[in-house]
Amino acid sequence: MSHHHANHNKQSRRDFLKTTAAAAAAGSVPFWFATGADQARAFASPSERPVVGCIGTGSQWQGYDGPRALQFFDCVAVCDVDTLHAGKAHELVKKQQGKKGKGVKVDVGGDYRRVLDRKDVDVVTVVTPDHWHTKIAIEAMQAGKDVYCEKPLTLTIDEGKQIIKVLEETKRVFQVGTQQRSEMRLNFLNAVAMVRDGRIGQVKRAICDIGSEKPGGPFKKIPAPPNLNWERWLGQAPLVDYIPERCHYQFRWWYEYSGGKLTDWGAHHVDIAQWAIGMDHSGPTTVEPAHFKFPVPFKNGYPTVDDAYNTPVEFTVRCLFPNGVEILIVDHSPDNNGVLFEGTKGKFHVGRSSKSFYGKPVDELKTRPLPAGLITQLYKGKKPGRHMGNFAECVKTREQPVSDVYTHHRAITTCHLANIAMRLGRSITWDPEAQQIVGDKEAQKWQSREQRKGYEINV
Repeated sequence: MSHHHANHNKQSRRDFLKTTAAAAAAGSVPFWFATGADQARAFASPSERPVVGCIGTGSQWQGYDGPRALQFFDCVAVCDVDTLHAGKAHELVKKQQGKKGKGVKVDVGGDYRRVLDRKDVDVVTVVTPDHWHTKIAIEAMQAGKDVYCEKPLTLTIDEGKQIIKVLEETKRVFQVGTQQRSEMRLNFLNAVAMVRDGRIGQVKRAICDIGSEKPGGPFKKIPAPPNLNWERWLGQAPLVDYIPERCHYQFRWWYEYSGGKLTDWGAHHVDIAQWAIGMDHSGPTTVEPAHFKFPVPFKNGYPTVDDAYNTPVEFTVRCLFPNGVEILIVDHSPDNNGVLFEGTKGKFHVGRSSKSFYGKPVDELKTRPLPAGLITQLYKGKKPGRHMGNFAECVKTREQPVSDVYTHHRAITTCHLANIAMRLGRSITWDPEAQQIVGDKEAQKWQSREQRKGYEINV
């Protein structure tokens, strides 16, 4: 990737927005949007930098989203229901904003509404557990903020429809944190381009190996620690006794707050698979749970014990799409974590490391590179390489970033359907046009969930 070195700081905000808008209208990319430090430099002078409030500041925010957001935005507020997380986030912000941020007072609290009510906040990052994403993201858009929200965006299919409704009403800029679209050596972007360019002939099947989680429990119920507002952490989910393993990173393995591996890693690999096969604005017609195993007994779709992980530890789910392509979602495969694409003229595997991107079509790229412009076209005319940078750029141009809500909602719907099919132990028929489960009244009810009083989502 080329890096253009120039001093962009002198450009006034008005000129910047004018030239950016003109470039966007002309379909060209402003040359200063390179990757790395150069991309951040376009946001260097204080008057150019939008102001961010960070809601949810646990390990994902501290290790990934937070440091990246601070390259492009000035942070004035951090918010978490765990005071230890909020405190660590405050330290990170102070350290990274350094001299430049001296004049910026950072508000530290536990109530996200305080962040949304601030008129000076342009942008929010939402890096909470999954069951909080939709409510906060919707209220942020309604408060006039642009949103960077971690994946998976939703807890249910209906939540995705609600986010889209509010996005269309508010016209905010919204990036979902599926960083595979932008980063990981651009392996996945290249893989999508290869399939679209016919490198494996007509695509027949994609196998998404999303890994498995070990069973866990029974766990002890204990009083919640004083640093954590447990009732608030639970939000829309049922009020239950505190178990440390329900909280923070491990929330992923409880259906009350997430969808297990299906939404944790499916959000990445199923997204890439649907994008590659051209079904990123559609969905499967049937979802068949060929094999699955839960770590605890289930009855009528619900776990019968409340002190152990309850999302599936083994699974093979077949998803058939209207174009005849099959996506297989599995907990393990001979090729390991990643996506294996199979077509009439060959196959290849893509994962996050250089060693996991292989197959004859990959080798052939050396002698027969992808057509010029195909990657840029897939990346909506922008220069790929940094997910947060793409969001920041779109905050200025008012375009939707590469990981937009529409396509993410479609990919995560497939994952939600897979979970519903396993929980009920039968195949699901889905109408991707109407976005509705067909001919199964019980399964239809699972497109939404009851929300605890006081934590409902209002749109």
